[in-house]
Amino acid sequence: MRADEITEERDTGNDSSAEGGKNNPLRIFWAFLKRLGPGVVTGASDDDPGGIATYSSVGAAFGTQLLWMALWQLPMMSAVQEACARIGIVTREGLAASLQKRYSRITVGVLVMMLVVANVANIGADIQAMAASIRLVLPVNFVLSAVIIAIVMMSLEILVPYEQYSKYLKYLTVTLFAYVITGFLTDPSWARVVKDTLVPSISFDREYLFAMIAVFGTTISPYLFFWQASQEVEQQAVDDESGSGNKAPQRRKLKNMRKDVFTGMLLSQVVMLFIIITTSQTLHENGITNVESAQQAANALKPLAGGYASLLFAAGIITTGLLAVPVLAGASAYALAELFRLREGLGKKFTRARVFYLLIVLAFGLGLLLNLVGINAIKALYYSAFINGLVSVPILFLLLRLGDDPRIMGAKTNPVWVKVFGWAAFAFAGASIATIAVLYMI
Repeated sequence: MRADEITEERDTGNDSSAEGGKNNPLRIFWAFLKRLGPGVVTGASDDDPGGIATYSSVGAAFGTQLLWMALWQLPMMSAVQEACARIGIVTREGLAASLQKRYSRITVGVLVMMLVVANVANIGADIQAMAASIRLVLPVNFVLSAVIIAIVMMSLEILVPYEQYSKYLKYLTVTLFAYVITGFLTDPSWARVVKDTLVPSISFDREYLFAMIAVFGTTISPYLFFWQASQEVEQQAVDDESGSGNKAPQRRKLKNMRKDVFTGMLLSQVVMLFIIITTSQTLHENGITNVESAQQAANALKPLAGGYASLLFAAGIITTGLLAVPVLAGASAYALAELFRLREGLGKKFTRARVFYLLIVLAFGLGLLLNLVGINAIKALYYSAFINGLVSVPILFLLLRLGDDPRIMGAKTNPVWVKVFGWAAFAFAGASIATIAVLYMI
């Protein structure tokens, strides 16, 4: 961390000292929670239906062999999301708009189109998984439930300020911690868990490499890059409107953002770790190495919920989907609106950003159409994660260079640790994709 970001502790706010409660642990903890925002929402969105399905598939297929990615990806994803948030705070513009300051509109346009394709595939797969989960507990028509889900999410995103919508919904994602409890109940070999978490296991098997890229793509996802930057811009607009933003120095904003981002990423990886442990014990150890249905994925929760496993699984898929799908659609709309210099922002009313909201409607519509193709829900989520892994590589390259450019970022370029782990993420994904490409050509 650089000196300009760790000095003047007095600028970080005295929330914990208000009304004589300087050393009150509850006040300190509450003040910390109040400062959490876009980073925690991003982290919660990271454990979307695609993440649950991908981690479940990986746990079933490879046991605990890929647990190391939960640990080793944590600094990488924290660095990448900080780089994106830093760009939003410093430039006060979203990622697509900021990228156009350094790269041609055509280059940025190609990246945005890749992002939109990946996001639409993700939206379609997430809606499909949500509809399939509902069918686990209610005998409803699949297409009808998918349409209703899409309409409800789209309406909420357009009519309800996302700041309010996500504030309540992110607490519902605590259902995911059922995997943490179940992980302990399955009584795994903790010596093996610790070993597989600390020591990377690399195999040049095609399926293993495919799984690595899918896990990378569902944790370090391109849509989160654009979402994080745009939400930091929106948060600053809210602060400015309330008057608080004018009093907070940029150094303080960056420090609070780092805590917010790391907290969100840490929660995301803890959930990933225990989903893999749980499915490894309940599925892989019982000979189920290929998750083909939502019911099979739900069976992983039986040690905790018994006959209610399907209900608990459905609750997790639906609540994370309700949080993540609007993020996917919103990220696409932000990127396209910035590319074509249109008025955008979830903080604006529909009448003030019509095209932006219509882009959200279009993203939902295209994603919904993919449900008519008839692809298996779990497989669709797994493959959409792989697509995200592919798309992330060129976007990572350009955004990390942008964050290092003093002409754009001034004195607030990426700190050393962000450079190291950000480029490590790029190298890891790029090398994995190159290796699997060679293997498929042999």
